[in-house]
Amino acid sequence: MSKYDDLVAKLREIFQIDRPELDFGIYRILNARADEINDYLSSRLKERVAEALAEGAAANTGQLQRDLDEAVKAATALGMSPDDAPRVKELRAALAASSAGASEHENAVFSHLLTFFSRYYDKGDFISQRRYKGDTYAIPYSGEEVVLHWANRDQYYTKSGEAFSNYSFKVQDGRRVHFRLVAADTAKDNRKDNDKERRFALTAARTVTRIDEEGEAYEEAIVPVSEEDGDLIVRFEYRAMPKGTKQESLVDAAVEAVLADEAVKARWLALAERAPTDKKPQRTLLEKHLTTYTQNNTADYFIHKDLGGFLGRELDFYIKNEVMNLDDVQNAESFGAIEKQLRMIQCLRAIALDLIAFLATVEDFQKKLWLKKKFVVSAHYCMTLDRVPEALYPAIAANPAQWAEWHALGLRHDGDPGSVDELKSNPFFMVDTALFEPSFRAALLKAIPDIDSNTDGLLVHGDNFQALRLLGERFREQVKAIYLDPPYNATTSEILYKNGYKHSSWASLMDNRIGPARRLMQPTGVLTIAIDENERDRLGLILEMNFPAHEITSVSVIHNPRGIQGSGFSVTNEFAYFVHSPGHPLGLRSLESAKSKPLMKTGGESARSTAKNCFYPIIVRGSEVVAFGDVPSDDWHPAGAVIERDDGTSEVWPISSSDGMERKWRYARQSVEAVLQGLEVRRGRSGEPVINLAKAKESYRTVWSDAEFNAAEYGSTLLKNMIPDAAFSYPKSLHTVRHSLIVSGLGPSDTALDYFAGSGTTGHAVIELNREDEGRRKYILVEQGDYLDTVLRPRLQKVVFSPQWQDGRPTAPGLGLGHAFKTIRMESYEDTLNNLLMKRTLEQGALLERISETARDDYLFHYMLDIETRDSLLNVQDFRKPFDYRLNIATDSAGAYRDVTIDLVETFNYLIGLSVKHIDMQYDQGFVTVEGTLPTGEKTLVLWRDADVLDYEALSRLCDKLAINPGDSEYDVVYINGDHNIPTVSTSSEKEGEVTRTLRLRQIEPEFLERMFASGAA
Repeated sequence: MSKYDDLVAKLREIFQIDRPELDFGIYRILNARADEINDYLSSRLKERVAEALAEGAAANTGQLQRDLDEAVKAATALGMSPDDAPRVKELRAALAASSAGASEHENAVFSHLLTFFSRYYDKGDFISQRRYKGDTYAIPYSGEEVVLHWANRDQYYTKSGEAFSNYSFKVQDGRRVHFRLVAADTAKDNRKDNDKERRFALTAARTVTRIDEEGEAYEEAIVPVSEEDGDLIVRFEYRAMPKGTKQESLVDAAVEAVLADEAVKARWLALAERAPTDKKPQRTLLEKHLTTYTQNNTADYFIHKDLGGFLGRELDFYIKNEVMNLDDVQNAESFGAIEKQLRMIQCLRAIALDLIAFLATVEDFQKKLWLKKKFVVSAHYCMTLDRVPEALYPAIAANPAQWAEWHALGLRHDGDPGSVDELKSNPFFMVDTALFEPSFRAALLKAIPDIDSNTDGLLVHGDNFQALRLLGERFREQVKAIYLDPPYNATTSEILYKNGYKHSSWASLMDNRIGPARRLMQPTGVLTIAIDENERDRLGLILEMNFPAHEITSVSVIHNPRGIQGSGFSVTNEFAYFVHSPGHPLGLRSLESAKSKPLMKTGGESARSTAKNCFYPIIVRGSEVVAFGDVPSDDWHPAGAVIERDDGTSEVWPISSSDGMERKWRYARQSVEAVLQGLEVRRGRSGEPVINLAKAKESYRTVWSDAEFNAAEYGSTLLKNMIPDAAFSYPKSLHTVRHSLIVSGLGPSDTALDYFAGSGTTGHAVIELNREDEGRRKYILVEQGDYLDTVLRPRLQKVVFSPQWQDGRPTAPGLGLGHAFKTIRMESYEDTLNNLLMKRTLEQGALLERISETARDDYLFHYMLDIETRDSLLNVQDFRKPFDYRLNIATDSAGAYRDVTIDLVETFNYLIGLSVKHIDMQYDQGFVTVEGTLPTGEKTLVLWRDADVLDYEALSRLCDKLAINPGDSEYDVVYINGDHNIPTVSTSSEKEGEVTRTLRLRQIEPEFLERMFASGAA
């Protein structure tokens, strides 16, 4: 093959059109226009190179000819023979060279393009691999003393957890085929197969031992293919394979085995029907879907933040370092040789920039999809019966699904429906609106005053990066404590990465998500991240980069006293980083035995001069400390240890009564207020006030070694007692998280966030803190794994009912508490990709036929993706009927995409950051109203209506009923969807001390569109 053919093959790989059998996500979109992309690569690219070289050659030839004519005239004027003149000889040689070697120039351009793009492209991603010479790499450096660089630093990591999707599809007669993953095997513990490659393979028939709800063991047969309820189930494993094992060969083996199954041969002949491609004319329908399934689970995990800028900079470096060789210039035999090289470089750069522009368009399009705020697919509430109006009890009692859930949770011994009286006697059973018709949820929410204030927790089922972006406006600077237990990237918890950059991928995963989370933190908020030795050092540098003005403390937690045998040491600890703003005190640890001691230091190192900030007055009134004075200047000395003040208070200074020596308090002025509650005023022998510290609390130490931090006892065993069949490994000790939240200063009305929520230990800890002091702390938990439904949510429902459990049964049900949490499910990035459709109108197609090739190239490179997919991303025209807005969403662990109704109401509430007070869902009358407050403090009403049900006249009547009228509205802002004739007023006035507030009316559609695609800082 020629260099040109090699280049085209590489570009087809880079543009992802070399796999026509893949029909999901961005592959499907690019393959829809593969003919046009192929046409450019196979013909237009070569033409562009020839044109560029010809243009440069023509311009240069003309200039050389003019220079030659002048040189001949000059030689003749001097009486020389032009043929002997050195300058004439040089120009004639350059002129001859300029009209020759076009093929050589073309090959040089193609060779450099191939080298450049091959160097920076690595298995679907573009990685910085700039080199000085050979294998010596250049690292970007701006003069910092210490800075962390990693290969994927300028990219978004799009997988926040090890989550493999299942897959389903329909055959022509409407029956379904399901690909189920029965085992996902990653490298574990100290096994020696960590260097093996992991692939998808058809599972083998075998028998496994299971444990039922009663703790009894039973045998379950696993078969690779079976029919269940009219559907075909094909089971796979993701497991270690010998190096060199190809996924394609495993797919072929699976196809052969499935098609040979007796049930398939008898009743599923459609799977053997042909679904050919150019490369595989005999490909079957089964192979098509299996290929999509395996590829979809191992697709690219990175999106470049600025691919155009990155490749443009790298191209300049490549040209200067490896094409424009200074030695060649120094040793050039003629100007023509230099000119020839420059002409090739000009062509190379022009063509490369064209290709970079197209690649950047594709990457920027994926970035746009990644950063797009994601839709809320559904929103449901779990609420204890003590908060549910009794008028709804008959509907609850008549719902068998709700009674069955309470039985499955271990709250009842009987799964049969009970009575209204039983509901009244169990106020801490939690009602789950997901088990009821929409009308029940509407009635419940309508009855709740100030919904958000009375909702104690928020569970988000979705990718944590996407969740943080969607929640950003609603919870900006409202979170006091963030606790994270991310994947450690150890052999037991490796994140998904497809190239050799294991640590780099992990660094991008964490860095991408710390930035958005920081915007949710209060200025005095505290971030806590648990980690072990695998990524501890890298995490420390990432935190320093993101929090340059904060204090960062590493704490060692003895979480496994028995130890795990490592390479030479038995490891008993992990670590926790605490990131907090300086000058703000951290929470203190309660002591079991409180001892009182003088606040003034005595003995060695107690003099005022040893700590100037520890010398200041404490203001007391009677037996109470009421304030703290300022630190005086060094040359000021108080008249005595106690100075009476005119307002009846006294200043108490740390001055020894025995010798009059100016000493110091145990706490500096900037930190003493943190122990105010522990200070007591006693009286000395002469009746003078003496300040003591009743040491009921103390600062946390940097080593946590108490038995309560044992993760096996207070993590795994505790969870097993609550949920015996909980499929979750390595939960944190409840007490480790609880103490971390205390360190963060999580007060009775503060909010905690955990966006690697796992089994829900953070939510459990918040509930226990509330149980201790009757606080109203809130939590936000984000998790994308299926165990949100199987472990996390049931755990919260259980701990609300009882703080203690044994074998799945409550042992302290009398200690239940009132509680409510909300669960929202989000559209995923994969959902966004799989809802994309390329749509080119007849008018657009006709126009593209008429314009020039250059204009068509420009459209292909810069505009095609955005224009032709626009309606499938967000079609605001469909907002006329907002309660029927539908998308294909993977809604359950089966991985099947179903056409579901999207919750535009909830989505918009989060987009505008609305704190919701009241919701009235009148679907039967064609409207929903949401009342709340914007982050600006403006009282707001959002009115969604079906425009086909509520026309102009009906809308006007509704607005009169809801008091939506300029001048006399009770709202500052009103949002309405669709066209309307409600007058809009946007003025306010203040006259004679009286403020006149007038209504500001806004249309939902433009606001929704702008906020959905506002990238913001990410």
